[in-house]
Amino acid sequence: MGIKSFQGARKQQSTVVQNVPLKVSDYMTKDLITFTPNQTIETVMETLVKNRISGGPVVNEKNELIGIISEGDCVKQISESRYYNMPMQDKTIEQHMATNVETIDGNMNIFDAANKFLKEKRRRFPIVENGKLVGQISQKDVLKAAMQFKGQTWK
Repeated sequence: MGIKSFQGARKQQSTVVQNVPLKVSDYMTKDLITFTPNQTIETVMETLVKNRISGGPVVNEKNELIGIISEGDCVKQISESRYYNMPMQDKTIEQHMATNVETIDGNMNIFDAANKFLKEKRRRFPIVENGKLVGQISQKDVLKAAMQFKGQTWK
């Protein structure tokens, strides 16, 4: 018979999925807003609000990742400043940033990254190559990646 099997057409479709980028590095943000440890809490808060971001990586002068500062870290400092009646001026983020930073591999599959976000309950993961910060992937970046797979087989 001259009828093609339905399975043959499905296999052909799966090759389309393989041509779509699947790595974290394909979806990560490379143009990052970063902070330095000697910046003040107030400066960081202004940057977060102005750029509508919830946090960002803290790097040294060699662009090496040394921490993450978030809205939550800033809110905690506001609360402590009021409690102890000590103004925040001149307080740097060095003592208030998270230094136990978990990174993610840029070669990781985007679906594995989604699973890591669920397990670790993080909003963002920095990507480091050869000791230098090269990008960051957020939950929103994973959502954008998933939108490209709409209607595809996710295997």
